[in-house]
Amino acid sequence: MTPQAPARTTLPYVIEADGPGDDLTARLAADRAALHDRLVRHGAVLFRGYTVGGVPGMDAAVRALSGEPLAYEERSSPRSTIEGRVYTSTDYPADEEIFLHNENSYQAGWPRTLFFYCVSPPGTRGATPLADVREVYRLIDPAIRDEFARRRWMVVRNFHPRIGTPWQRAFNTGDRAVVEAYCARSGLRAEWHGDALRTTAVRDAVHVHPDTGVPVWFNHATFFHVTTLAPDVREGLLELFTEEELPTNTYYGDGGRIPDEVMDHLRSCYRAATVRFDWQLDDLLVVDNMTAAHGREPFTGPRRIAVAMAEAHHGTPVAS
Repeated sequence: MTPQAPARTTLPYVIEADGPGDDLTARLAADRAALHDRLVRHGAVLFRGYTVGGVPGMDAAVRALSGEPLAYEERSSPRSTIEGRVYTSTDYPADEEIFLHNENSYQAGWPRTLFFYCVSPPGTRGATPLADVREVYRLIDPAIRDEFARRRWMVVRNFHPRIGTPWQRAFNTGDRAVVEAYCARSGLRAEWHGDALRTTAVRDAVHVHPDTGVPVWFNHATFFHVTTLAPDVREGLLELFTEEELPTNTYYGDGGRIPDEVMDHLRSCYRAATVRFDWQLDDLLVVDNMTAAHGREPFTGPRRIAVAMAEAHHGTPVAS
């Protein structure tokens, strides 16, 4: 059965400037507590019409609301550094969709808050769609939710020398010992196969929001699953690799295969919960990473969205 669209319509919550020249950093610093409450309630806040001041102004906005930006570690997608700890959004081809996900939910820890700044809007489409993962949780068949809560989920990543993100870039080092130490403290099993690295991690699919105690569907099980790839990409990868050698794939936490119909259902729940808006120059979108998943539409034109992450968090999973 196709899930029904959510009743919630205030994602993102929009705050518009009072007039030209209204300074965003000053607003964030002055209203920090209230804005955090808005983030928890709505999942994302869109600031529109403010004077941001380019990427340096975005960095100042991050610090005003959330403190020191975080480095991008255990990378799963290609990004380029713009300045300091401000990065490009994922550098995938413009004609590809990036499916909804919560940033770094495949890791032992993740950023609580995400910042997206519109340096240059796209010509067409190119939205950053959002989905409330409280609503995604509600839409998922309870039997499927319970199965994941019981068995958890597993992500297997293969870092091939010439395809995808190399392990040196993913872990910001060329030293295998440093990688192994990171994996040991982060709940990853690391296996070397010549020049290639395979990592395996078992994580929880359901967590509770640290401020509200509400359960949220917080994982990369759908995003990393081979069936979520575009058909031509999936078929090309399966011609090159066996399933266990794929750059990424997911399973139940005990290694069992997730049925295709379950993955279809999960994707339909994300899409039913999805809302979108069109980017405007100087928009700043702030996302509560444990309340809202984000993605990217295909686009045309010069779309350039700067990204920063803040407020490191280690979550509390729901055991059952």
